[in-house]
Amino acid sequence: MDLIFWLIIFVISIFALIKGSDILIDKSEKIGLAIGLSPFIVGVTIVAIGTSLPEVVSSIFAIIKGVYDLPVANAIGSNIFNILVIVGLSAIAAKRLVVSKNLIDLDSPLLAISTAIVFFTLWDKKVSQVESLIMFSTYLVYVIYTIIHKDEKELIEEKTSFEIEKLEREKNFSKPKLNWKDIFFLFLGIGLLTLGAEYLIQSIKKLSQILNIATGVITITAVAAGTSLPEVFVSVKAARQKKSEIALGNIFGSNVFNGFMVIGLPGIISSLTVDTQTFNIGIPMLIISTFLFILSGISKRIYIWEGIFYIALYILFIGKIFNIY
Repeated sequence: MDLIFWLIIFVISIFALIKGSDILIDKSEKIGLAIGLSPFIVGVTIVAIGTSLPEVVSSIFAIIKGVYDLPVANAIGSNIFNILVIVGLSAIAAKRLVVSKNLIDLDSPLLAISTAIVFFTLWDKKVSQVESLIMFSTYLVYVIYTIIHKDEKELIEEKTSFEIEKLEREKNFSKPKLNWKDIFFLFLGIGLLTLGAEYLIQSIKKLSQILNIATGVITITAVAAGTSLPEVFVSVKAARQKKSEIALGNIFGSNVFNGFMVIGLPGIISSLTVDTQTFNIGIPMLIISTFLFILSGISKRIYIWEGIFYIALYILFIGKIFNIY
């Protein structure tokens, strides 16, 4: 009976985290535009960061509750899920994903570098506060570089009719007006995020005791999958509509954020540890999946058979984590 109760709490907590994140993103975006931020800046900051809010908030609450191995397992599990499941399902849905030159030239090297930094940071099975601060600072540099690069690209590239249309829309863009409902829903989103994170950590600890499974194992699988569900729907829908850059760009940005911020932010509060399963199975699988993803990107196409292979690899990963085979 305890098992069923805490499983229900676990599911409701994940839902609260995701819904709270959605509300918070929506209202923060509106407030950002209302106070004069450009749509582009809002996109690369509030919206981009917002999609990974469930992972960040749950990791910070884990530190507060003394579960020091959860942030790393959360980040590693989410990144593996993003590549193997989301890219896999997107490739199957689209039958063929086209990888843009911009993703290959800019995002692929950044993803490779961020994964390498995470790997070397976790090599000794712990993350110090100094290392976390470096990771946090590195992400800020990444955001600034992305903004500068995009701005330069827009200036250098020849203006197509689509770009002219976009510029026209931005010129005629009017600031949204705020009302009391926006502020109310902003705080509602924060409240749902807080409660969701609070009870998620409690349910993980209880399920770990009941099932006699390490908290890191539950986190790297169930929590990582649950908090990444919004990205599944966004990317698969984009893939079906043949919008490959949206489907894939979402994964690149999310993985860089998870590597630096989901580990970096909680790690500033307190030093982190890496559980055995995450270190022995999770980290090698992250390196393999990232390498395959970048390799697929270099070929400029991700075909349906590659998507099926990615899904099969994730099933293998789950089996290894739970010692099924």
